[in-house]
Amino acid sequence: MNDATTQAYRRLLQQISSYADFTEEEQALITAKFRPGSFAAREHLLYGEATCKELHFVASGLVRAYHLMEDKEITTYLSCDDGFISSYASFVTQSPSAEHLQCLEPTEVLTISHAAMQQLYHEVPNWQVIGRVLAEAHYLCMADRVLKLQALPAREKYLDFLATAPIKVVQRTPLVHIASFLGITPESLSRIRKAIS
Repeated sequence: MNDATTQAYRRLLQQISSYADFTEEEQALITAKFRPGSFAAREHLLYGEATCKELHFVASGLVRAYHLMEDKEITTYLSCDDGFISSYASFVTQSPSAEHLQCLEPTEVLTISHAAMQQLYHEVPNWQVIGRVLAEAHYLCMADRVLKLQALPAREKYLDFLATAPIKVVQRTPLVHIASFLGITPESLSRIRKAIS
Protein backbone atom coordinates (compact mmCIF):
# COMPACT_ATOMS: atom_id res chain seq x y z
CA MET A 1 0.00 0.00 0.00
CA ASN A 2 1.53 3.34 -1.06
CA ASP A 3 1.61 6.50 1.07
CA ALA A 4 -1.34 8.12 -0.74
CA THR A 5 -3.55 5.07 -0.17
CA THR A 6 -2.49 4.81 3.48
CA GLN A 7 -3.36 8.48 3.92
CA ALA A 8 -6.74 7.95 2.22
CA TYR A 9 -7.67 5.20 4.70
CA ARG A 10 -6.52 7.41 7.58
CA ARG A 11 -8.75 10.23 6.37
CA LEU A 12 -11.70 7.87 5.97
CA LEU A 13 -11.30 6.71 9.56
CA GLN A 14 -10.99 10.30 10.79
CA GLN A 15 -14.18 11.22 8.97
CA ILE A 16 -16.34 8.35 10.24
CA SER A 17 -14.88 8.63 13.75
CA SER A 18 -16.23 12.17 13.94
CA TYR A 19 -19.73 10.61 13.95
CA ALA A 20 -19.31 7.38 15.93
CA ASP A 21 -16.76 5.43 17.98
CA PHE A 22 -15.13 2.33 16.53
CA THR A 23 -12.71 -0.11 18.13
CA GLU A 24 -9.46 -0.95 16.36
CA GLU A 25 -10.96 -4.30 15.37
CA GLU A 26 -14.03 -2.56 13.91
CA GLN A 27 -11.84 -0.07 12.06
CA ALA A 28 -10.01 -2.99 10.47
CA LEU A 29 -13.33 -4.56 9.43
CA ILE A 30 -14.47 -1.25 7.92
CA THR A 31 -11.31 -0.45 5.98
CA ALA A 32 -11.19 -4.00 4.61
CA LYS A 33 -14.54 -3.33 2.89
CA PHE A 34 -13.23 -0.28 1.02
CA ARG A 35 -11.05 -0.58 -2.06
CA PRO A 36 -8.91 2.24 -3.49
CA GLY A 37 -9.42 3.60 -6.99
CA SER A 38 -8.03 6.32 -9.24
CA PHE A 39 -9.97 8.18 -11.90
CA ALA A 40 -8.96 10.71 -14.52
CA ALA A 41 -10.59 14.09 -15.08
CA ARG A 42 -13.91 13.68 -16.96
CA GLU A 43 -14.02 9.95 -16.19
CA HIS A 44 -17.35 8.63 -14.91
CA LEU A 45 -17.89 6.66 -11.72
CA LEU A 46 -21.45 5.92 -12.85
CA TYR A 47 -23.61 6.42 -15.91
CA GLY A 48 -27.33 7.10 -15.59
CA GLU A 49 -29.74 4.18 -16.01
CA ALA A 50 -27.20 1.82 -14.44
CA THR A 51 -27.89 0.70 -10.87
CA CYS A 52 -25.55 2.39 -8.41
CA LYS A 53 -23.84 -0.41 -6.52
CA GLU A 54 -21.12 1.70 -4.85
CA LEU A 55 -20.59 4.51 -2.38
CA HIS A 56 -17.39 6.52 -2.80
CA PHE A 57 -15.31 8.36 -0.21
CA VAL A 58 -13.41 11.10 -2.05
CA ALA A 59 -9.89 11.01 -0.63
CA SER A 60 -8.79 13.74 -3.05
CA GLY A 61 -10.31 15.27 -6.14
CA LEU A 62 -13.64 16.70 -7.23
CA VAL A 63 -16.77 14.83 -8.36
CA ARG A 64 -20.19 15.97 -9.52
CA ALA A 65 -23.56 14.28 -9.77
CA TYR A 66 -25.75 15.37 -12.67
CA HIS A 67 -28.77 14.33 -14.69
CA LEU A 68 -29.88 15.12 -18.21
CA MET A 69 -32.90 17.28 -18.95
CA GLU A 70 -33.68 17.89 -22.61
CA ASP A 71 -30.02 17.10 -23.42
CA LYS A 72 -28.78 19.65 -20.85
CA GLU A 73 -26.59 18.53 -17.97
CA ILE A 74 -28.04 19.63 -14.62
CA THR A 75 -25.53 19.38 -11.77
CA THR A 76 -27.20 18.27 -8.56
CA TYR A 77 -24.30 17.66 -6.15
CA LEU A 78 -20.59 18.42 -5.81
CA SER A 79 -18.18 16.55 -3.56
CA CYS A 80 -14.47 16.97 -2.87
CA ASP A 81 -11.82 15.86 -0.36
CA ASP A 82 -13.21 13.92 2.62
CA GLY A 83 -16.75 13.86 1.20
CA PHE A 84 -18.91 10.94 0.16
CA ILE A 85 -20.73 10.65 -3.15
CA SER A 86 -23.13 8.19 -4.71
CA SER A 87 -26.34 8.22 -6.67
CA TYR A 88 -27.89 7.80 -3.26
CA ALA A 89 -31.49 6.92 -4.11
CA SER A 90 -30.27 4.29 -6.58
CA PHE A 91 -27.70 2.99 -4.06
CA VAL A 92 -30.27 2.60 -1.29
CA THR A 93 -33.04 1.08 -3.42
CA GLN A 94 -30.78 -0.79 -5.87
CA SER A 95 -32.83 0.55 -8.76
CA PRO A 96 -31.63 2.30 -11.96
CA SER A 97 -30.04 5.69 -11.39
CA ALA A 98 -31.31 8.96 -12.83
CA GLU A 99 -27.88 10.48 -12.21
CA HIS A 100 -24.39 10.29 -13.64
CA LEU A 101 -21.27 10.67 -11.46
CA GLN A 102 -18.29 12.34 -13.12
CA CYS A 103 -14.84 13.34 -11.89
CA LEU A 104 -14.01 16.98 -12.68
CA GLU A 105 -10.32 16.47 -11.97
CA PRO A 106 -8.02 13.51 -11.20
CA THR A 107 -9.67 11.85 -8.22
CA GLU A 108 -8.69 9.22 -5.66
CA VAL A 109 -11.51 7.35 -3.95
CA LEU A 110 -12.14 4.57 -1.49
CA THR A 111 -15.16 2.59 -2.62
CA ILE A 112 -17.55 0.32 -0.75
CA SER A 113 -20.16 -1.85 -2.44
CA HIS A 114 -23.82 -1.97 -1.48
CA ALA A 115 -23.37 -5.59 -0.38
CA ALA A 116 -20.40 -4.66 1.84
CA MET A 117 -22.42 -1.81 3.40
CA GLN A 118 -25.12 -4.31 4.36
CA GLN A 119 -22.50 -6.63 5.86
CA LEU A 120 -21.08 -3.81 7.98
CA TYR A 121 -24.54 -2.98 9.30
CA HIS A 122 -24.57 -6.49 10.81
CA GLU A 123 -20.90 -6.78 11.78
CA VAL A 124 -20.32 -3.29 13.24
CA PRO A 125 -23.31 -1.88 15.16
CA ASN A 126 -22.11 1.73 15.03
CA TRP A 127 -21.86 1.54 11.25
CA GLN A 128 -25.62 2.08 11.30
CA VAL A 129 -24.85 5.57 12.64
CA ILE A 130 -22.79 6.25 9.51
CA GLY A 131 -25.63 5.04 7.30
CA ARG A 132 -28.04 7.35 9.12
CA VAL A 133 -25.67 10.33 8.91
CA LEU A 134 -25.21 9.84 5.16
CA ALA A 135 -28.97 9.49 4.60
CA GLU A 136 -29.75 12.59 6.68
CA ALA A 137 -27.03 14.63 4.97
CA HIS A 138 -28.32 13.63 1.54
CA TYR A 139 -31.91 14.52 2.43
CA LEU A 140 -30.99 17.87 3.99
CA CYS A 141 -28.79 18.79 1.03
CA MET A 142 -31.54 18.01 -1.46
CA ALA A 143 -34.26 19.78 0.56
CA ASP A 144 -32.07 22.84 1.07
CA ARG A 145 -31.18 22.99 -2.62
CA VAL A 146 -34.82 22.75 -3.75
CA LEU A 147 -35.87 25.49 -1.31
CA LYS A 148 -33.09 27.83 -2.43
CA LEU A 149 -33.69 27.15 -6.12
CA GLN A 150 -37.31 28.19 -5.68
CA ALA A 151 -37.00 30.97 -3.12
CA LEU A 152 -33.76 32.88 -3.67
CA PRO A 153 -32.86 35.36 -6.43
CA ALA A 154 -29.82 34.41 -8.51
CA ARG A 155 -27.40 36.75 -6.69
CA GLU A 156 -28.40 35.41 -3.27
CA LYS A 157 -28.11 31.82 -4.48
CA TYR A 158 -24.54 32.44 -5.57
CA LEU A 159 -23.62 34.28 -2.35
CA ASP A 160 -25.05 31.40 -0.32
CA PHE A 161 -23.04 28.96 -2.45
CA LEU A 162 -19.86 30.93 -1.72
CA ALA A 163 -20.63 30.90 2.02
CA THR A 164 -21.54 27.23 2.36
CA ALA A 165 -19.67 25.19 -0.26
CA PRO A 166 -16.16 23.86 0.43
CA ILE A 167 -13.55 26.32 -0.87
CA LYS A 168 -12.17 23.70 -3.28
CA VAL A 169 -15.63 23.26 -4.84
CA VAL A 170 -15.97 27.04 -5.22
CA GLN A 171 -12.51 27.56 -6.71
CA ARG A 172 -12.17 24.52 -8.97
CA THR A 173 -15.63 23.68 -10.27
CA PRO A 174 -16.10 24.99 -13.83
CA LEU A 175 -18.47 27.96 -14.05
CA VAL A 176 -20.94 26.09 -16.25
CA HIS A 177 -21.43 23.40 -13.60
CA ILE A 178 -21.84 25.93 -10.77
CA ALA A 179 -24.44 27.77 -12.85
CA SER A 180 -26.44 24.60 -13.51
CA PHE A 181 -26.19 23.63 -9.83
CA LEU A 182 -27.65 27.02 -8.89
CA GLY A 183 -30.30 26.93 -11.60
CA ILE A 184 -29.09 30.02 -13.44
CA THR A 185 -27.44 30.59 -16.81
CA PRO A 186 -23.65 30.83 -17.12
CA GLU A 187 -24.12 34.36 -18.53
CA SER A 188 -26.10 35.45 -15.48
CA LEU A 189 -23.51 33.92 -13.16
CA SER A 190 -20.71 35.75 -14.98
CA ARG A 191 -22.55 39.05 -14.50
CA ILE A 192 -23.11 38.32 -10.80
CA ARG A 193 -19.45 37.44 -10.28
CA LYS A 194 -18.33 40.67 -11.93
CA ALA A 195 -20.80 42.72 -9.89
CA ILE A 196 -19.62 41.39 -6.52
CA SER A 197 -15.90 41.23 -7.27
